Amino acid sequence: MSTENEGNEGNAVPPAPSAPPVPVDTPAAASAESAPPGDPYAAPARDPYAAPAGDAAREVPAAPAAPPATGAHPAPPAAAAHHEGAPAHAAPAAGAGSWPPPQPPAMPSYATGGGSGSGWGATYHPEEPKPGGRRGGLVAAVLAAALIAGGVGGGIGYWAAERNDNDTGSTTVSASDTPSDLKREPGSVAGIANKALPSVVTIEAQSGGGEGGTGTGFVYDTQGHILTNNHVVASAAEGGKLQATFSNGKKYAAEVVGRAEGYDVAVIKLKNAPSGLKPLQLGNSDRVAVGDSTIAIGAPFGLSNTVTTGIVSAKNRPVTSSDGGQSGKSSYMSALQTDASINPGNSGGPLLDGRGAVIGINSAIKPADSGGGLGGSGQSGSIGLGFAIPVNQAKNVAQQLIKTGKPVYPVIGASVALQQDGTNGATIPQDGTNGAAAITPNGPADKAGLKPGDVITKLDDTVVDSGPTLIGQIWTHKPGDKVKLTYERDGKEHTVDVTLGQRKGDS
Repeated sequence: MSTENEGNEGNAVPPAPSAPPVPVDTPAAASAESAPPGDPYAAPARDPYAAPAGDAAREVPAAPAAPPATGAHPAPPAAAAHHEGAPAHAAPAAGAGSWPPPQPPAMPSYATGGGSGSGWGATYHPEEPKPGGRRGGLVAAVLAAALIAGGVGGGIGYWAAERNDNDTGSTTVSASDTPSDLKREPGSVAGIANKALPSVVTIEAQSGGGEGGTGTGFVYDTQGHILTNNHVVASAAEGGKLQATFSNGKKYAAEVVGRAEGYDVAVIKLKNAPSGLKPLQLGNSDRVAVGDSTIAIGAPFGLSNTVTTGIVSAKNRPVTSSDGGQSGKSSYMSALQTDASINPGNSGGPLLDGRGAVIGINSAIKPADSGGGLGGSGQSGSIGLGFAIPVNQAKNVAQQLIKTGKPVYPVIGASVALQQDGTNGATIPQDGTNGAAAITPNGPADKAGLKPGDVITKLDDTVVDSGPTLIGQIWTHKPGDKVKLTYERDGKEHTVDVTLGQRKGDS
């Protein structure tokens, strides 16, 4: 059996970086005894650089164990972390500092840990004033000067306001705030967001055991089908619960129609779907150009209806990502890369172009604290490296899932090593998975004359530098498509036409 749908999991991601060190020359604050109530120069009640006491972020499941080898199996060159919401009841990590500093008490904290630690997470302790010194008097003098200045400023402000009431020569112009003046142009970001938000839902998935997370989806058709990522709904696929919440706050129970683990695409359907659903317009991801404007909509860290903007940073980016530990399998994509801010919870949400048409499904990010490579399942925030499944591919998969409930994968009928073994390409190993033949007898690769040991370096005009890159490129096609493979054997380059076969379902 072909292993095009097999991959290795992302690597675990270390905690997010803690706050930067406090400068050593920070002036000592006044003691509590020398500062009267309301003193603006008194030491703060809580150090602004101290780590927060807790957080509201959810924990993401650990990365799955590595799958059976297909020759060699270290992590592929472009594994990315999914960014679905984390389990709802995980406790925050203790002892880790957080940066940036926490928001005021009225705002929620989304840091990854609490408490003070050492190094960048250490708490700043203000220097105690020396006994018998003159520092208290200096503070009092400065305070007195501040009070006087404040009184003078207030007096001048009152005088200016009173004078302005009778001054007809003022050049100050006030902006109008009537509703008609606040309309946004349809092509503006605000206009596009206003039109798209009613068709985007926040998905809450819960397994039979009560674990789950939060992701995003969008209306695919008027029958109530919602398009999203597999890893968003995987926890609820077997006896769990799904709920979709629209931007107006209305909630609907939903059920899984079909899932494609390899593509990381899923379709769910609203139970008792309301009338008047407005599907988002689908664009053409093949015609996207680097530099085109992008708009991402989702629920990062559970903050529903969040809109961010950016550009298409790259096309055909080979990305391998794990499903957050649900099945231990990986997905492969030839992704659109964007610098629009994407975070855990954006998964499954639409990536729109400058017209408001969907060009991709936001699926993975490169976390800031994942070390040198892409991978892991951490809760890091965006660093401007987000990846989306091209909508042309997602649309084909969605149609398969709605029609049959199962995905169909194009295959060449050959296993490929998922690790670069010193060669620049996708190597066909001597043995396939679980002792099976590396080349399927009478399959497409066998008919084309490919043999174990051949190194595939191109698919049509796309350079292939690894097994995952080849898989992602094959999966942009359909069964029956004819592709041209360039490969090396015994130091010589060969080219052959291959008609893609098919495999139904996830193995």
